[in-house]
Amino acid sequence: MEKHLVATAAVIYLAGGCFWGTQRLFTSLPGVIGTQTGYANSAVPSPSYKQVCTGATDAAEAVKVTYDADVISLPEILDFYWKSVDPYSLNRQGGDQGTQYRTGIYYTDPASGQVADEYIGRKQMEADREIMIEVLPLANFYPAEEYHQDYLLKNPGGYCHVNPALFAEARDYIPKSVTEAMTASEADSSNLRGRLTPMQYAVTRHGATEPPFRNEYWDNFEPGIYVDVISGEPLFVSSDKFESGCGWPAFSRPVSADVVTSHEDTSHNMVRTEIRAAGTDSHLGHVFPDGPHESGGLRYCINSAALRFIPLSKMEAEGYGKYIPLVGK
Repeated sequence: MEKHLVATAAVIYLAGGCFWGTQRLFTSLPGVIGTQTGYANSAVPSPSYKQVCTGATDAAEAVKVTYDADVISLPEILDFYWKSVDPYSLNRQGGDQGTQYRTGIYYTDPASGQVADEYIGRKQMEADREIMIEVLPLANFYPAEEYHQDYLLKNPGGYCHVNPALFAEARDYIPKSVTEAMTASEADSSNLRGRLTPMQYAVTRHGATEPPFRNEYWDNFEPGIYVDVISGEPLFVSSDKFESGCGWPAFSRPVSADVVTSHEDTSHNMVRTEIRAAGTDSHLGHVFPDGPHESGGLRYCINSAALRFIPLSKMEAEGYGKYIPLVGK
């Protein structure tokens, strides 16, 4: 499913046999913003699935993969693509046979094409037989019928040629951009590293951004309080949380003005306002002037990894009783 775009969005088109499994795989991968099944490099404009199955269109079942290049690189994406196919099979993947099931990497910009060519070239040097994955410019791409979109999410028991273990591997993958952000040693970091997950550490201490729509609290609207994952300091309450469509938790305000600090952020050729926790100097996210007008007009876009959620039923026991009126207001 196509979700949203970011400033560093990039696109690659991948044909790996039946597009149901290929889409399911890349929907699971952190850093992927959106996916869409379709027909690539067709000789017939806007072909139907029935036409494609005849082989007369020369179209390949493919998936448009939109990803955040600041989070995950094209070689990392191709590593998962490589694992999902039999690269030596011509016009056959799993139980499917025909030209529409051929393997291919299709690109719209020369830089991506060079990366893909070099990637397959390295694999060919290591191989003892010919690799059948074609690397070509994208001539055209026609979205598949709606029932083919996110098919395996709608039909979990549907046919899939991709090993299900690869879906789990993709879901749990930590992009190199995150691990590299964690390489700098800090004198007081050893205990903190042990307490936090790699993603929590990368977000709070190195300003990384977790994947949208695949983080813990983006769609949590249970009553309660959100606290600093490091210190437990109260930061936001559920009554100020709203659905923004951005894929991260969104709040109209913090519990009080003094629990966060604001900083100009000019990274990625943008000018934004970064929000940090006052008590721990942890990176939380950014604030934007596009929130609900009736709540002040601000949207605090916050990483789930920087937060810990305490449900209303446990707030008193965990020492947050005085904030219960804020949750219930």
